Amino acid sequence: MGTVPTVTVLMMVMVVMVVMVVVLMVVVAMAVKVVMVVMVVIGRDVMVVMLVTVVMVVMVAMVMMVVMVMVVMVVMVVMVVMIVMVELVVMVVMVVMVVMVVMVVMVVMVVMVVMVVVVVVVVVVVVVVVVVG
Repeated sequence: MGTVPTVTVLMMVMVVMVVMVVVLMVVVAMAVKVVMVVMVVIGRDVMVVMLVTVVMVVMVAMVMMVVMVMVVMVVMVVMVVMIVMVELVVMVVMVVMVVMVVMVVMVVMVVMVVMVVVVVVVVVVVVVVVVVG
């Protein structure tokens, strides 16, 4: 009985991970486009500073993604092991774990959105300052 929900949960986790990777790739692609446009508008020095900032943000996001994927993997393994070991206790523990994983995913999502917003704001501010100044 416990195996079907587990498979469903695992599939959901995998889907979430794939979606997040895709989102991250789209964000990176958009950042590159923005950088290209900005490069034409403003000078080299400001550009370098901005590039470094963007790269750092992307790196942090990547590291967080990797960490999250590792956490999810560990949780999955633990869940599978526990299902093999015991059946009843597992259901409770599984629910708790799933909730934890979902919360981690949510936090990472929020953090990534915040990062993207920060990068966009920085880019806009720099462009405005350079154009106005």
